[in-house]
Amino acid sequence: MKIMIPLDEDKKNVCVSFGRAPFFMVHDTDTEQTEYVENPGAEAQGGAGIKAAQCVVDHGCEVLITVRCGENAAEVFKAAGIKIYKSTHQMADVEIEAYLENKLEELTHFHAGFHGLQ
Repeated sequence: MKIMIPLDEDKKNVCVSFGRAPFFMVHDTDTEQTEYVENPGAEAQGGAGIKAAQCVVDHGCEVLITVRCGENAAEVFKAAGIKIYKSTHQMADVEIEAYLENKLEELTHFHAGFHGLQ
């Protein structure tokens, strides 16, 4: 299974913004391989959440762990069957372990979006 987490510039800490996170970590629990990818939505004029969500889908992820998420991105995840879990805003490796130990709650509240604000 592939898990994606939005990261800050340091590529270790979970970014509070999903759509504007500079990087994503993709962790494959089957192979224990981790890769870091640039977020195509990070510098977008608008639609950052949609662009970022498409990146999650394109990488074949089944799970997203994030602090918060906009409604438009959440709709993309719903359509793709991707589960969203609420980050406790720690380091990414801690979040992976928490997810694997069933310690994270599903994210059920989605904001309306920031519409171009950074």
